[in-house]
Amino acid sequence: MDNRIAIKRRFIVILGCLTGITALSIDMSLPSIPEMVLGLSSSLSRGQLIIGVFMAGIAIGQMPAGLLSDRVGRIPTLLCGIAIFIVAGVITTIAPSMEIMLLARFLQGLGGSVGVVVPRAIVRDIASGKEAASILSTMVMIFTLIPMLGPIIGGYLVAEYNWRAPFIAITILGCITLISINKGLYETQHIEQKINIRLQLSNGLKEFFRHKQSIIGMFLVVIPVMGYMSMITASSSLIIKIYNFPVSWFGLIFALCGFMTLIGSAINKRLLKIHAITYVTGLGTILIGIGAIFLMYIAWHNQASFIALWSSICLYMLGTGFVIANSTAIALNPVQKMSGIAASIIGTLQNICVSIGAIITSMIYNDSIRNTIIIMAICGCITLIIFLINFQKLKYFTADM
Repeated sequence: MDNRIAIKRRFIVILGCLTGITALSIDMSLPSIPEMVLGLSSSLSRGQLIIGVFMAGIAIGQMPAGLLSDRVGRIPTLLCGIAIFIVAGVITTIAPSMEIMLLARFLQGLGGSVGVVVPRAIVRDIASGKEAASILSTMVMIFTLIPMLGPIIGGYLVAEYNWRAPFIAITILGCITLISINKGLYETQHIEQKINIRLQLSNGLKEFFRHKQSIIGMFLVVIPVMGYMSMITASSSLIIKIYNFPVSWFGLIFALCGFMTLIGSAINKRLLKIHAITYVTGLGTILIGIGAIFLMYIAWHNQASFIALWSSICLYMLGTGFVIANSTAIALNPVQKMSGIAASIIGTLQNICVSIGAIITSMIYNDSIRNTIIIMAICGCITLIIFLINFQKLKYFTADM
């Protein structure tokens, strides 16, 4: 291991692709849902659960992934997780019933959880402060760009072939990712197995929650992601069923959200060179808050033009391009020695909340605009409030970042 390893472009690109594979697995599968429920003789509300159970698998898998990556190394953990992701992917391509499909998606999320946790830990292994935030911004850009293409590719595959085609493509991409890990990544963790594994986990949890900086940063990661993932769950129904856009348009419309996050991440990366991380993060939370207030207004009236609705969502997503990378760097900064466990705490809570949000959105879905966007609106308002309440503390905590 060499913690002074050169941060090569290919290295960061692979890390970004790893974080993107879970989002891609969600976004590429979205256009399949309407035809999948017909093919498997199920209902639309049950079909949307392929998002919720996938996120539940990610949530459950992250703590073991973080602990193992601290204990046996980043690379072995990544290889094992992606292998599980691939096997589960094969099952999704042949699933004869909705029950088996949901089980396979849960296992796929379980394996894919390594892509959420380990890349963040690797970044903390090799960088800190603004440098870590800058690398994470680059990863968010990659993470955003890949899923942006997901609905477009998924919609094309469904239109040209059938609803199983996106799941086949996801499995193939898992295989490519496995090869990339083996060829392009380096071990960055000093492996320590002498300490008892339970004690290691306990110490990691205590160390993380001992730092108020880590807790605030964690909430600023978790809450906005819960908001936009809840909307994503019902996005195909919103765009195709409520607003009556053709399936072939879904990917392009949905890509606008990803494009706004991409722009936000690019601007964030530049602003970090000249401004304090707290102020740049604050700009992001304000954008999220404004978007959320517009969405709250639309939800109250339960009607809006699609342009007004989607513009509000895009403004929210622009803000996340600032907040996610910076807040992750803020949360991980005090806990370098246990960055795997720390990253898994953030990721686990994030995905538990995301799963809850997705499941609630599926349960309350009733063909109305209000029930599709209300969770996103609430989460955006909470994000802004959390930042404003803790602004002075964050200024103090991040003074040397």
